[in-house]
Amino acid sequence: MSLHSEGDPSDIQAAERASASLQAPQGVMFNRGELNRILNLYGRMVAAGEWRDYAIDALKDRAVFSVFRRSSEVPLYRIEKDPRLARKQGAYSVISATGLILRRGHDLDRVLLAIDRKLALV
Repeated sequence: MSLHSEGDPSDIQAAERASASLQAPQGVMFNRGELNRILNLYGRMVAAGEWRDYAIDALKDRAVFSVFRRSSEVPLYRIEKDPRLARKQGAYSVISATGLILRRGHDLDRVLLAIDRKLALV
């Protein structure tokens, strides 16, 4: 008995695609509180005219929030969440356009102080 006699191959593939789309995403993502804090900072910087665009990437090993002055350029800053580093240096980091890690730590609010000028001045 051949495999093709069980059903139409296109129906089988369609069923596999449908079941794959129902599964939860496998990547790391920011939770609601983290995203609220990041978007709050982003909104203030947009209002100040310093930032104009952003991108969110949910990769297998980390989540990345990239901030752009212009969408055609490289990101000014990348805010990364890497759960593998949570017990060591901290899951959160702010990375500049040159790749320099500006700040890394366990608390997102403290890590964001590296680029949050309003709170850094106080």
